Amino acid sequence: MRIAIGADHAGYDLKEHLKTTLAGLGHEVDDHGTDSVERVDYPPIMASVGRAVASGHADRGIVLGGSGQGEQIAANKVDGIRAALCNDLWTARLSREHNDANVIAMGARVVTPHMADEILELWLTTDFEGGRHEQRIALIHDIERAQDDVR
Repeated sequence: MRIAIGADHAGYDLKEHLKTTLAGLGHEVDDHGTDSVERVDYPPIMASVGRAVASGHADRGIVLGGSGQGEQIAANKVDGIRAALCNDLWTARLSREHNDANVIAMGARVVTPHMADEILELWLTTDFEGGRHEQRIALIHDIERAQDDVR
């Protein structure tokens, strides 16, 4: 898979760690920044990851920050993105099975690198169940389309 990844300054070290993890799992990594621990505003980076996924330039995305919450919110502003904050294995699995999440958010101040590896590997290997969940994903797309009509 081609994976887009981005982080703010708080998530930078975890981003670098996960790039190595992803390469070891055989994935291609598309780094959207940041490039250091210098303070940076995260919304443009997370939007860039979201746009890469929404456009098909990446299969999935990863956004990282201190808690992952703001990063998830920013990524979710991109139409077609279903970013899920997954700082544990349970939410990682369900975000894929039930929500077909295409971007994962994690907090570098919440999870250890080892736990982030476990969360990420589970998230990447869990399939969407479809079935009753497909209608719910369609309803989410309807909300996005309605927003486009308002603009």
